[in-house]
Amino acid sequence: MASSRVSVVRRASHRCEATLIRGAIGALRRLGPVRSSNLGGWVARTLGPRFMVSRVADRNLRHALPELTEAERCKIIRAMWDNLGRTSAELPHLSVLFRTCEGPGWEIEGEEHIERLKGANVPVIFFSGHFGNWEMILPIAAGLGLTVSGFYRAASNAHVDVMIQSLRQRALGPRVSMFRKGAEGARAALLHLQHGGSLGLLVDQKMNDGIAVPFFGRAAMTAPALAQFALRFGFPIVPVRIVRLGPARLRMICEPPLAVTLTGCRTTDMYAILLAVNATLERWIRADPASWLWLHRRWPKECDIAARDCAPPA
Repeated sequence: MASSRVSVVRRASHRCEATLIRGAIGALRRLGPVRSSNLGGWVARTLGPRFMVSRVADRNLRHALPELTEAERCKIIRAMWDNLGRTSAELPHLSVLFRTCEGPGWEIEGEEHIERLKGANVPVIFFSGHFGNWEMILPIAAGLGLTVSGFYRAASNAHVDVMIQSLRQRALGPRVSMFRKGAEGARAALLHLQHGGSLGLLVDQKMNDGIAVPFFGRAAMTAPALAQFALRFGFPIVPVRIVRLGPARLRMICEPPLAVTLTGCRTTDMYAILLAVNATLERWIRADPASWLWLHRRWPKECDIAARDCAPPA
């Protein structure tokens, strides 16, 4: 009986939450992309640093960039919240952010790498992290004529999840599929790759049963899926990231495919790929630490496992 009452309360709570979010989405749409972005940035940078989770960001910064002063860390955390708020508030506008020369929209650096891949007519595994407005990676790929599918983490509220996925899908169009994280989504992604599809992955979050790979000089449990897919299909691995230029103004930077020397030993090669991926993420973060989402628990709490203790799995 008690569990039944909890279930009823949870459903009612989820419906109320969905109603509020639906209203917020409608209000943001009426504001337009620039004013929405500015509002989201202001709210997040004002309130975000007060939240307990900001302690995670501060701890991550102290471990990764120990040379920073407390004032510098606070500045980065505030800017990180600003970007997160803007990214969230821009979500209702993903489908109207097009390639433009100025104002709301996007531009690209490194398009020659995209054109070369399109000319070769080979599927690609793109990877990135939570930089700038990462939600725009797949819509920009679609705008460049690439059909790149990706994964998403479902919201705990099913009503909210439907709304968020609807906003994403409207920006992607009917040809692009999104795979829910989990065993079923992994099988769908594998089938997608088998049929010659390209895939985009965000690879900067901790995976408890991943592989320990150095990241800022410490072991970080790293998801092996990208390396597994790349080795199985032999597809090029291409780094991309989003740089925020202003409110609802974004640039995607595409780099050349990773050059990793393979040995033919699967475990050694997986480790080499993930090592190159983490090194790329670290390079991006060091160049602009305020653009990365420092809120993830990327390292173990004790953070006492040195990079030298990492090794390819046996």
